[in-house]
Amino acid sequence: MAVHVKILIVDDDRDICEYMTTMLETTGYEVSTLSDPTKAVDAIRNDEFHLLIVDLMMPRMDGIELIQHIRKVDSDVAIVVFTGYPSVETAVDALKLNVSDYVKKPFDINEFREKIALILKKKGLLTNPEEELHKAVGKTIRRIRKEHGLTLKQLSRRTSLSVSLLSQIERAESSASVSSLYKIAVALGVRLTTLFGEF
Repeated sequence: MAVHVKILIVDDDRDICEYMTTMLETTGYEVSTLSDPTKAVDAIRNDEFHLLIVDLMMPRMDGIELIQHIRKVDSDVAIVVFTGYPSVETAVDALKLNVSDYVKKPFDINEFREKIALILKKKGLLTNPEEELHKAVGKTIRRIRKEHGLTLKQLSRRTSLSVSLLSQIERAESSASVSSLYKIAVALGVRLTTLFGEF
């Protein structure tokens, strides 16, 4: 995880809060919960949360009303609505308030985790260090190859690696072996470590 992700769950059902906390903490997120929706806006003002999970049906203030108040304080925070009483009307209202997802209870835990990871990734909060490394290597190889005025075909001839493999490495679609990277570095006349850029 690139950022220490903080999640706030707002649900009047304490059992749900406890269950969600356990589920999300095992994934590595820091989780806070509130069972009183009227305290949520102050919590958001006083702390930085990356994602809010808001129940729709709560006493004192429903989820849509709460999200309207939240949006006045923070227009960008990712919000996931979850409800045991889904309706087209509340789904439309939620989407108008720029929520990231609308989830029906009960839900599949793994699917829910995936949805959250996807939302955080879109916000640039989750990155896979390995993916970043592949991108950096691919970008560096492409830049040096172009500086040398070489086509993929010419680099392929010099390295005895296939054009498609070289293309996949440059686009970060394939992880190159150390031996392939060594061949590429030799063909480009650079040290192997140069290919790792900032890493």
